Amino acid sequence: MIELRNVYKTYHSGSEPVKAVNGISLTIADGEFTAIMGASGSGKSTLMHVLGLLDRFDSGTYLLDGRDVSLFSDDELAALRNHSIGFVFQQFHLLARASALENAKLPLLYAGTIVKDAPARKALESVGLSDRIKHTPNQLSGGQQQRVAIARALVNGPSLIFADEPTGNLDSKSKQEIVEILKDLNRQGKTVIIVTHEPEVAEHANRIITMRDGVIISDTLTKKIVTEPIETDKIETKPERNLKINGMRFLEYFHEAASAIFSHKLRAFLSILGILIGIAAVIAMLSIGEGAKISIEKQLASLGSNLLMVRPGSPKAGGIALGVGAVTRFTLQDVDAIAGMKSEVSGVSPSVQGKGQLVYANKNWNTQVEGVGIDYARMRAAEPAVGRFFTAEEIKTRDKVALLGTTVARELFGDTNPIGETMKINLINFKIIGVLPSKGTNTFRDQDDTVLVPATTAMYRLFGKQYVDTIYVEAASPALIDNAQDDIQQLLIKRHRLRKDNEDSFQIRNMSDIKNAMESTTKTMSLLLGGIAAISLLVGGIGIMNIMLVSVSERTREIGLRKAIGATNRDILIQFLIEAVMMCFIGGLLGIALGTGTAIVITKIAGWSVRVSLFSIILATAVSLIIGIVFGLWPAKQASRLNPIEALRYE
Repeated sequence: MIELRNVYKTYHSGSEPVKAVNGISLTIADGEFTAIMGASGSGKSTLMHVLGLLDRFDSGTYLLDGRDVSLFSDDELAALRNHSIGFVFQQFHLLARASALENAKLPLLYAGTIVKDAPARKALESVGLSDRIKHTPNQLSGGQQQRVAIARALVNGPSLIFADEPTGNLDSKSKQEIVEILKDLNRQGKTVIIVTHEPEVAEHANRIITMRDGVIISDTLTKKIVTEPIETDKIETKPERNLKINGMRFLEYFHEAASAIFSHKLRAFLSILGILIGIAAVIAMLSIGEGAKISIEKQLASLGSNLLMVRPGSPKAGGIALGVGAVTRFTLQDVDAIAGMKSEVSGVSPSVQGKGQLVYANKNWNTQVEGVGIDYARMRAAEPAVGRFFTAEEIKTRDKVALLGTTVARELFGDTNPIGETMKINLINFKIIGVLPSKGTNTFRDQDDTVLVPATTAMYRLFGKQYVDTIYVEAASPALIDNAQDDIQQLLIKRHRLRKDNEDSFQIRNMSDIKNAMESTTKTMSLLLGGIAAISLLVGGIGIMNIMLVSVSERTREIGLRKAIGATNRDILIQFLIEAVMMCFIGGLLGIALGTGTAIVITKIAGWSVRVSLFSIILATAVSLIIGIVFGLWPAKQASRLNPIEALRYE
């Protein structure tokens, strides 16, 4: 079964190399019970690790059932350790928070088949632990723990059993029980190789090999090999194994990762906390940014679309008249002339503004009064929420009718319907015919603290003006705004016979510029908020990587055990990666809940406009998974590259 030819294994510890296996040649036949003895440092454990494919030798030849193991790939070696070789360790190497059944069936996870409990139950029954399958290692005695380790070694039906000091940590009674189990396995036809320094254990073997300083100093056959006539499989030196990650296998990996997370709850919570805060920040920041965007869009809608504002005064002087001729006064005839530009203009409204003292019953209110035309309602999104707008006839006859902003209606009438009521504006009676839609507060003033009246009424009855303060012009389409602006400018210059040095005595403001500026500001704010949230996520991702690296360090022996029972590099990589992704995903879900809750609280307390979008939730979830993959990949790779025997020896 086993043949070594001049095999060497050297460790480089300090300045002097240590030849743990120094040119050993050895053959072990199928069905032998061999004990390897020697003092500490004699090389017996290293020899067993080489024989058990846990460690690679430096030079020489190792034939396993006639095949040279130096030609095997890492995956082929892992398959052999899983199918054909079983290990029993002095330290047991059981998963502390797993039951005896879960420990015993661990090799099945890497066998490439569906993991079932039956083989593990049968193996535990064979070592006399049928009544302890649900107990964890801390609920078992030392002898019982070693029996679980033996059951784990037997679960895949290996032909070759290696036991490294299996009785070293046991009392005399447990020691005898373990020896009897090993002898029984040998009688069933399994090849058993045991490493021990105890003569009373070695005397049960059929063959005793003694080592010193890396060489064999004696090799004694103590008794004839006697096996029961039970048919056993020979070692498959190239066992078939399904390495495809199917759904069932993925579920097993998922279960292993979940167990690892919940077995270290505090550490997992601290890892999740970083992602949770980062995702919550993303949700909250994007919600605030989206709310700000909606709020600005609402304000922009209140300004009107495709709007031009024609005002007297030089833009260079900030609209302030500096002398005679510095300001061009506009009349209703100018409004009519601009309205005649049918191909470029879809609406025109004069605006005459002034302060008004309002009186209704015993209530007084001082507010802004604005006289406008009939196109104003459509152009400035001012269609009344209640009542109606005034008509062209009412403008022509200078009727004393008014529409109230919601603030004015509340202050003068409270919960009473003001439609049809009469109030005084600057001691003149006006009939209320409508209430304007609410537009909220902008940077400068309360847009609902206003009263609208016909432009002619404002000019000739309220303020005694012969001119209009502003002309609102709506271009026929966004594409015509610039052309309309140029043509209006030329029209007014011609109508008022302005000289070249006086052509800037009025100004035309393009509201699309204001819109673009506000939208740009919103976009910049969203990017800024997103950047802050991204930093939070980056910090959370670094935290995940740090905790995963700590986890790899703490679980080094566990990784060594998993590799010893057949786990490939890919198996370890996927398990640790799933663990990282799971923590990030849990943190992402909790972060979404916290971020959404924060947005709602901000709405209730601060009165800000916030909106949690489906996009932000999808983005946060996707980002949490990406962080799990990106920041979990490096620790997972570190874990997968560990050498099995070095990992098992890790302190």
